[in-house]
Amino acid sequence: MREVAFVRSPVAHARLKAVVIPENLRSSVFTAHDLKGVLPLRAISPLPGFQVSEQPPLVTDKIRQVGELIAMCVADTRAQAEDIAAQISLEYEELPAVVDMLDAQRPGSVLVHDTVKGNVYVTVSYDGDIEPVAKTAPIKISRELRTARQVMSPIECRGFIAQWDSRLNQLIVHGATQFPHVVRTGLAQVLQIPEIQIRVISPDVGGGFGYKAILAGEEVCLCWLAMRVDYPLRWLEDRREMLVANANCREHHYSLTAYADRAGKILAFDAKAAVDTGAYSAYPFTAAIEASQVSAILPGPYAIPVYRCSTAAVATNKAPQLPYRGVARPGVCYAMELMIDAIARAVGREPHEVRAVNLVRADQMPFDNITDKHFDSGDYPRLLRMVIDAIDVNAVRARQDRGEKDGRLIGLGMSIFSEQTGHGMTADGKRRVLYEQTFARLTPDGRLDIRAGIQSIGQGLETTLAQIGSECLGIDIDDIQVRLGDTEISPYSSGAWGSRGMIWAGGATARACKELAERVARIGAALLQSDVKSVTVRDNGVYGPNGNVSLRDIARAYYLAPNELPGDIDAHGLEVTGGFTPTRLTGIHTGAAHACVVAVDPEVGGVEILDYVVAEDAGTLVNPMIVEGQIMGGTAQGIGSALFEEMVFDLQGQPLASTLADYLLPGCPEVPNIRVFHMQTPSPYTEFGIKGVGEGGAIGPGAAIANAVNDALKQFGVEICEIPITPRRILRALSTRAAAGAKLDSAGVQG
Repeated sequence: MREVAFVRSPVAHARLKAVVIPENLRSSVFTAHDLKGVLPLRAISPLPGFQVSEQPPLVTDKIRQVGELIAMCVADTRAQAEDIAAQISLEYEELPAVVDMLDAQRPGSVLVHDTVKGNVYVTVSYDGDIEPVAKTAPIKISRELRTARQVMSPIECRGFIAQWDSRLNQLIVHGATQFPHVVRTGLAQVLQIPEIQIRVISPDVGGGFGYKAILAGEEVCLCWLAMRVDYPLRWLEDRREMLVANANCREHHYSLTAYADRAGKILAFDAKAAVDTGAYSAYPFTAAIEASQVSAILPGPYAIPVYRCSTAAVATNKAPQLPYRGVARPGVCYAMELMIDAIARAVGREPHEVRAVNLVRADQMPFDNITDKHFDSGDYPRLLRMVIDAIDVNAVRARQDRGEKDGRLIGLGMSIFSEQTGHGMTADGKRRVLYEQTFARLTPDGRLDIRAGIQSIGQGLETTLAQIGSECLGIDIDDIQVRLGDTEISPYSSGAWGSRGMIWAGGATARACKELAERVARIGAALLQSDVKSVTVRDNGVYGPNGNVSLRDIARAYYLAPNELPGDIDAHGLEVTGGFTPTRLTGIHTGAAHACVVAVDPEVGGVEILDYVVAEDAGTLVNPMIVEGQIMGGTAQGIGSALFEEMVFDLQGQPLASTLADYLLPGCPEVPNIRVFHMQTPSPYTEFGIKGVGEGGAIGPGAAIANAVNDALKQFGVEICEIPITPRRILRALSTRAAAGAKLDSAGVQG
């Protein structure tokens, strides 16, 4: 096996003139000129007006981001490959870079792509009639809010091994991907070979979070070369590549206005938003995914009667923005929940009271909101009460009144949201076009073999799918093997994304195992000489009125002693492929509320989380321990969004964090003991009433912590409207407010 390293662009925007390769290295270096027959990646959204761009695996003529791939270098070791890359020189004409999503939309701005006019891939809008309400509403609240660009940080970076098997005439790709089947489809398209000639194997994945739900230039280049040499090739991404070039996410801007009555009831909501999508439309989710989500889910679980929103997906000379755990929801939750707290301050009520008057009630379920999101079930006011009781609002307010001996300021914050989980593919908005499928087989020794096309990225699917198999067939969980992540042995799947694993793959596993149980029952009844209606499948066997027979004996009879069976046994045997799709198009809605108490040090700007509570509703819980693990892990990521994580760029488009010494992540001391409370309202549209829960932990913390910090600082008249809330931002806000107060005092006006 040989190793690959890439020559990457040192600038954000330029015309590439030449790649100068020393003659003695020419056989070890490959550029776009060499990649004959390879198509560019094209991620196209079906949204009306979407402007299409292309992403070549290696730069052809124009560089659009720092870290973009320019040449591939091959050697016996990674160190040698990097040494070769260091000897390659580039000739280019540097161009002005556009690095701010608001500047990018201004007339005359530099274009990232000539094909994307105005640097806007697409604009997604909801057009409500705001003006009549705006003229009469007694309360008007406006805010401009930002969320920082972040970097996805799984414990393992991306990595792939590609090999051409000449005996099988097949490209075999091992890689850390959430999407084995989608990667195979994408590779077939860009390499222009049949899918049957590609096998993608995804082993255990050390964290996905959306970062491993893409097809990118590195694996395309690796596979292209593997098809032309007689040895395997490996590329392992290092942390600097991930930080600088590949894993950016979550940069939003919001201009919001809420109109409310004097009780805090929202009468209308007006929004204009932008999402910085970076230099390319990432395959397969496209540059439209976050913008379309922002406009559609901004109302959240609130019954807002009039709504207007326009969201632009904006191209800039930065790394492409990828769909990170929560996909727009953390930013949307932050924006809406800060507005709720601002309304509460304006009307003089507790923030939880204002939330309560605006939330969709349990007796309204199922509920179609203003953007036609269908809430299938849930009790959001109850979730809110659960965190209010757990955090003890009255005790926190009393503590604030007493003050802290160390001078720190106590703040209380909360957030509540609806998470749309278990998305599916639709055609014309009317019918599902894809069923998730699972293959289930009873083996000759009476064990259960489950194969699913979905992939596990740390959420315990091997365990929970086995639990479902055990539930449906009554088989010991130790006798069940679940195999995932191999396109050669599993049904097609769109992969692990959108908190869909247990909804879709769990549903498919249930359907397959239930049908398998019916076939087992018929064979067992025949062996027991009983009517099939009189037997049950449970406890590793089939039980009838006059005895029982084990699953092992049933399997042995079917496979190895068919002479013991009557001739009318099901011809399909003991192998079943079952499919499932939820009965609603708009996903299954999971709800959660977060509440926290923080202590803010006004001298140094430090924030400590003193208490953190989550109340969630994931429908029927298959495995509560896994659910809590998902919530806690997601909450840790949300704490990073709220207080630490920020990828900053200079005016030339240079990323200013290239190591984890520069890009801050929360560690054990920064993550409190998170208390999790469960509420179970089963969904009517899924097997067993299951809902998704994989992303919820990451959605609420940004809003809850920001509201808590602002609550602590409200005595100074300070409100911070950008995350992460760093010490620098806190101190700057306090000093700006103090300076403004001093000016007012000097003018003889009360500060």
